Amino acid sequence: MSNPTRREILQGSIAFASLSLFGLPALAEGETLVPFTDIPKDANFNPAPDRRNLDIRTIDGMFTPKDKFFTTQHYGHPDVDPAAFRLKISGLVDHPLQLSLDDLKKKKNTELIAGFECSWNRRPLQGLSSNGRWTGLPLKNVLDAAGVKPKAREFVFYGADHGEEEVEFRTNKFKVDYQFGRSLPREKALSSEPFLAWALNGEPLTKFQGAPLRLIVPGWYGVSNVKWLSQIHAQEEQYMGKYQTRWYRTVRGEMIDGEMRWNETAVTHMQLKSFVARVTRDGSKYKVHGVVLNDGTPIRSVEVRVDEGPWQAATLDPETNSKYSWKLFTYVWNGATPGEHTLVSRVTDVTGKVQPTEKDLETKKSFLEDNSQHPRKVMIS
Repeated sequence: MSNPTRREILQGSIAFASLSLFGLPALAEGETLVPFTDIPKDANFNPAPDRRNLDIRTIDGMFTPKDKFFTTQHYGHPDVDPAAFRLKISGLVDHPLQLSLDDLKKKKNTELIAGFECSWNRRPLQGLSSNGRWTGLPLKNVLDAAGVKPKAREFVFYGADHGEEEVEFRTNKFKVDYQFGRSLPREKALSSEPFLAWALNGEPLTKFQGAPLRLIVPGWYGVSNVKWLSQIHAQEEQYMGKYQTRWYRTVRGEMIDGEMRWNETAVTHMQLKSFVARVTRDGSKYKVHGVVLNDGTPIRSVEVRVDEGPWQAATLDPETNSKYSWKLFTYVWNGATPGEHTLVSRVTDVTGKVQPTEKDLETKKSFLEDNSQHPRKVMIS
C-alpha cells in the first residue's frame, strides 16, 4: 500500500476541512496519510443502500456530514411524508396527542451536540460512529404537555420501520408484523436529556437519519436513538420487544465470592472508549489523531502508546468539549523509525475509570459494547 499524497486524496474525494490545531485538521501541503495495515484493501464502507460506515480516516471536523453519517437498521428505510406525519403520544397520559412537525417546531426548540456509536461498532473499521449538531426540543416538553400519569413506569418509542418476524415462545412460533421499538424508564424519559430531533447540522434529517423525526438519548448507544419516530406509548409494565430483550444484550461473567456468575445486561449508556482514527506524516514529523466516545462523564486524560513503549499524553481538542460530543485528540509522534509499528490509545475519565484492554473483557461473551483498547498497525517506509 503506497502513501497517498494530498493531490491523490483530493482527487479521491477524501478532502479534509480544517478543524483546529488540536483536532483532525486538513492535510497540509506535502502531508500524507500513513496507511493502516490492519484495514482490508477491499473494505466496504457502504455494504448496502441502507447501511453506511464512516471511514474514520476521513473525519474532517467536529460534525459528521449528512452523507457520511453512519446508518444501520433492521427493517429498511421507510418513506414518511413530512406533511402527513403525526407523532402520537398514547397510553398512561392525561391528554393523548397527535403532533405534526409544525406543532413540534412551534414549541421552544434548541440544539444538542451529541456523538454516538452503534453498540456493534468495533475493530478494525470503527465506522459505526459519528457526531452531529441536532435541532429539536427536549422530550420532556412533549411529555409534560401530554401529562404523564403516576402509574406510567416505562415509555416505549416506536419507529415507522417494521417487518415480519417469527416470534418463538418455547416450542410455539408465531409470524407477526413487528414494529421496531425501544423503551426508557420513567426517570430517564422525564429527565432533561432525551431529545426529539428534526434536523442534523442545520438541515432537515435525511431518510438515512430517520426523517422526519428521531429520538436522541445523549450518552447512550445508537440503538436507543429511534429513527422515524412515530409513537411514544406510556405504560406500567416492562417493554419486552425483540431487539431490546433478545438482541441488544451483553453477556458477561463476574466473579462473586470466588465463583463465576453469568449475567445479561441491557445495552444502554456508552462505555468509555477511544480509538486511533488516522496517522499523518509531514517530512520526518508524524501525528496520531483519534476519537473518544463515552456517556458524557468528563474526560481526565487520553494517552497513546507506540509498540510496547510508555504511555504518552495526547492533547484533547478544546473545540470538542461539549458534554455529549465526541472528543478528538492528537499525539505528536517523535522518533518514528522505518518498519511496522503498533499504536494504541486509552482514555481515562474523571471518576478514574480507564478504557479496558481486550484481556480485561475476556469474560464478555457477546460482541456488543466492545470498548477495548484497539491496537492499530501502521507501516513507516
